[in-house]
Amino acid sequence: MAEPAYLTIAVRKQEERQSRIPREWLLPSYSKPAPNRSNILEIPRACGLLSDEEVKLTDEYDAVALLEQLRSRTITSVDVARAFCKTNCLTEIFFEDALARAKELDLHIEKTGRPIGPLHGLPISLKDSFRVKGYDASIGLTPLCFQPASRNSALVDLLLAAGAVLYCKTNIPQTLMALDSHNHVFGRTLNPANLQLTAGGSSGGEGALLAMRGSVLGVGTDVGGSIRIPAMCNGLVGIKPSHGRVPYSGQTHPAAEGAAKMGVESSAGPMGRSVRDCEMFLRVVGDMEPWLWDPECVAQNWTQQSPLVTSLGQAGSEVLRIGIVRTDGVTTPLPPNQTLLDELAAMLGSAAAFEIVEMDITPLFSQCQSLANGLFSIDGGNHILDLLDSTGEPLSPWLQTRLKRRPKMSLDKVQELHARRTELQAKFLRIWDEDGGYWKGRPGREQDRRGQKKRLDAFICPVAPHPVPPIDRYNTVSYTSSFVLLDYPAGTLPVRPLRVDDLKEELTEAKPLSSWDKTNRDLWTKVDKSVYLGSPLCVQVVCPRLMERKLCGVMAALENAFKKLSKNEMVAKL
Repeated sequence: MAEPAYLTIAVRKQEERQSRIPREWLLPSYSKPAPNRSNILEIPRACGLLSDEEVKLTDEYDAVALLEQLRSRTITSVDVARAFCKTNCLTEIFFEDALARAKELDLHIEKTGRPIGPLHGLPISLKDSFRVKGYDASIGLTPLCFQPASRNSALVDLLLAAGAVLYCKTNIPQTLMALDSHNHVFGRTLNPANLQLTAGGSSGGEGALLAMRGSVLGVGTDVGGSIRIPAMCNGLVGIKPSHGRVPYSGQTHPAAEGAAKMGVESSAGPMGRSVRDCEMFLRVVGDMEPWLWDPECVAQNWTQQSPLVTSLGQAGSEVLRIGIVRTDGVTTPLPPNQTLLDELAAMLGSAAAFEIVEMDITPLFSQCQSLANGLFSIDGGNHILDLLDSTGEPLSPWLQTRLKRRPKMSLDKVQELHARRTELQAKFLRIWDEDGGYWKGRPGREQDRRGQKKRLDAFICPVAPHPVPPIDRYNTVSYTSSFVLLDYPAGTLPVRPLRVDDLKEELTEAKPLSSWDKTNRDLWTKVDKSVYLGSPLCVQVVCPRLMERKLCGVMAALENAFKKLSKNEMVAKL
């Protein structure tokens, strides 16, 4: 029997990728993880492929600090590019192009004394869906292999104009609509901090690469949680902007061209190890006039965006007013996730810089998941399944029970779903105001000491209703897809690792709220909970539509507060 076409294509593609890695950069066999080895984060530092200086460049600097060193000519673009080219979990590799580009940038700054742009010499990794001229954007599908892009995605052109060095693209799940980054072309991306847990999806390759310090700043996309979920799984910062804030056009999609206009539109956004890196990315993109690169981008630079303005609190001091949203009303968060919100509410509530507002938005939040799922399913999965059938490619494990052919949705049904979405977006506007009826224990119509109506700056909620789960066990995306449906900017922020004490907590509700809730509870009652030990516990921070600058300000303030919490815990243990 002849070998299925998809296997032949996958082998050829893997051979092509391997041929682009210099032989001297290949890991020796001893570096492959043993079956009982769960954490491989030390391999880049211990394998001997990186010099001491390269280890320092990848380990000790964030993106902002590297840019400062590059502008002052303390380090060269070539040195930085070579260091990051050596540490990877990739789909498309363009190391030679990256080193040639870095050499050009070094010559430019040597001759002129000026950087070529605000990202001069900074290596940036990209999710595989971005098109880079001359390379595939196969998104892990065998029918799309060996079809190199004839032009760049809009954001790729913008980043190059800003002086960035693009050196690789990273792995994704088959269809881009799965939560484990596995496909039959490039295989499965593993979580380098714990090989038994998922690296997330669909920007899972970006998450793993950043966690391994093979990238200092990455770009993902998000239509259901695909930036925020891998950020959670790998203990990173990741921000999903509103659609139209960052250029998105020119991507490869698993759906037919134009189909996104009928459903829910994706966004491109940054992933990194600090809020200031993600903020820097959004600031640079905003100041590069993205509306000149993508017709759907809002004509508003960074300075013109809504800044973070503090309110006057009860004691008359300047405060950030932060809401706490504990559940979506469909899937109850598991004990560690609930405990984390309890800790943060207590910690922030006792801090002079914050005013905490407990919220109950479940009457609205609980409507989001089913509506988002409907808008994700307009095509009935037919386009992607037809594509896979053309090479005989089977579905990945996570998708096998989730993706089935259905009739295409009628125009009347699509119209109805969008009408419901618009109505829900209008109702959600009220959650931000005290007199909206969604703040607990508040009579409403209060004003602050300036006589202004009280409004939230942001609210905190879970990224997921469970800790980082085992491979192929990620449950619902309600906590992330809801904010794509609403088009709110939202970001993942790490807080602390899951501790032994967290494992002792038991479920409090007697019965599950839904089938999603039942599956979620199984992640606590039918799993060896010790697998979660040390995994990152994160929260999601959400702001109103198109308020990315405010979101970054809130996240930076919270990041600083969380660092103080961690330091206080360490002191207490001593």
